[in-house]
Amino acid sequence: MLSEPDIQRFKSVLRYRKLRKRQYLLQAGDVSLYENFVLKGCLRAYTVDPDGTEHIVMFAVEGWWVSDLYSFLAGTPATQNIDALEDTEVFSIEKNDLEKLYQQVPEFNRMFRILLQNAFVAQQQRIIGSISQTAEEQYTSFITKYPTLEQRIPQNQVASYLGLTPETLSRIRKQQAKK
Repeated sequence: MLSEPDIQRFKSVLRYRKLRKRQYLLQAGDVSLYENFVLKGCLRAYTVDPDGTEHIVMFAVEGWWVSDLYSFLAGTPATQNIDALEDTEVFSIEKNDLEKLYQQVPEFNRMFRILLQNAFVAQQQRIIGSISQTAEEQYTSFITKYPTLEQRIPQNQVASYLGLTPETLSRIRKQQAKK
């Protein structure tokens, strides 16, 4: 548990940012200078293939952290875009400030290590699900894991996240509504 002075030290390095719907937090090609904690709203991280098709990597809602992690850690150009699906508020922390906190506050280092481990497990589960589950099972897993998210984002975004066409998702939703 963080002490009050440690909490204040953490708060002192956070930058508050407000994004309007459709505003970018990060664009592919820029270096991800911040790790971002979502206070309010919903963001999506996605890539665009050479044909111009968007592939959503993740959604980030209240209480989640989001960045192009490789870009953030390595200082390389981002391969992902991150934009707001709703008006959104975030706290952002720069890498140098995060590194200082790791040194100054051992408990903070532990908290972020656990956060990264959980993110890795979630990505691993998503990859395994995408290669081993049917489209119906993937959709059921999505609405079970994120019960309120589907009401907040357009269906074509859910379809992109699941790697489905909007038509396939619509068919699955109709079939499940009949059950």
